[in-house]
Amino acid sequence: MPQTIKLTTDQMRLISLFQNVTGASARDCVEDEKQNRVIFVVNEGKMGLAIGKGGAHIRNLQNIVKKNVELVEYSDDPVTFLKNMLNAKLVTDVKLNKRLDGTTQAIVLVDAKKKGIVVGREGRNAEKARLLAKRYFEITSVLINSPDKMME
Repeated sequence: MPQTIKLTTDQMRLISLFQNVTGASARDCVEDEKQNRVIFVVNEGKMGLAIGKGGAHIRNLQNIVKKNVELVEYSDDPVTFLKNMLNAKLVTDVKLNKRLDGTTQAIVLVDAKKKGIVVGREGRNAEKARLLAKRYFEITSVLINSPDKMME
């Protein structure tokens, strides 16, 4: 079970603003200063409500906070959670490995042609996956590979 997640007052303010703008409840909020974005973790099944018609809620929120806003749908299952973060349509498989030192590693398999999309510009999607996987499931590393590379 992951450690308790502590929120700063700024994060609680952002979650409150998110809930007022979208009408959906957020479980968590992560400010990523490096990428100038705010990542909200939304409860299962609330993604549509959070995004709004044609992305209206997200655009409003981005205009208010003056940062990019990204959403991730939460899941109690680490494999599903990782798929939600990295675009479930492009992820072929997710394997969780326990290492000898007790840490957990996630290996995400994607089609070689789609790997760039999954990783994201400057690795922003991969970084988001690492950040949230560690925060929720104590997964210390997330590797994104294509199946043909695994065979070598």
